[in-house]
Amino acid sequence: MMQAGQKLGIVYIGKAGGKHKYSLLDEKDVHLVKKFRFEAKVDVNKDGNGANIFAYAFDLSREGTSGCYFHEYIWERHCGGIAPGFRVCHKNGVTVDNRLNNLCVVPSPQSKDSKVKSSSADSAGHSNNCGSEPREDQRLYWMAVCRLPPFEAEHEHFMNLNYKCYNANGEQVLEEDDTLSFYECHYPPCCKMETELREFSICGQCQQVRYCGPLCQERDWPSHKKYCKEKARQRINCDMFPER
Repeated sequence: MMQAGQKLGIVYIGKAGGKHKYSLLDEKDVHLVKKFRFEAKVDVNKDGNGANIFAYAFDLSREGTSGCYFHEYIWERHCGGIAPGFRVCHKNGVTVDNRLNNLCVVPSPQSKDSKVKSSSADSAGHSNNCGSEPREDQRLYWMAVCRLPPFEAEHEHFMNLNYKCYNANGEQVLEEDDTLSFYECHYPPCCKMETELREFSICGQCQQVRYCGPLCQERDWPSHKKYCKEKARQRINCDMFPER
């Protein structure tokens, strides 16, 4: 839980997996938002176990160069380089919770050392499954995201300019091609992501968003209903007046 006087930063990183995503930062790292341009990057797991969404950062002073994973940058900034055969993971499994206290270094899956029994932190780093109820170490992220104002329906078109979908091979695809894309539960703080295509149930009214279960759908309804009804109305109008 958040201690008295503790300050955190939360930065919008774009839309991926069917929802708007945010990255959580320590107060001492908040100034970095002026140094980078962020996007939500989807990495499809090569073991066939779904995908993960990360904060990816591009240095504004070197826009022509490639970006970096923001959690790796945070680790190197405060703790130094990452040794070959190791990787930075998120202790609580929330892959956009980039507070330094939530990061640790573990052997990478390709490393010979990774054959040793995995630590609890390593196991958490492989999972973005928050489910309908957060674990104790995930509550800070849930609390921060739940306090954010919802996106209004009329703003969705603008935000979709930064909306990316990825197929099972990790390739960027068109938004309409949802049969080949992994989705994250649409309830803002829940980070559970599909482990197989079309695993989650789709909202029956708007036919746009997906949920890991009925509890998350129920919790998201107060903020989703305006967008949902507008999309449902548009869909009905399109069905009534098909293109000729």
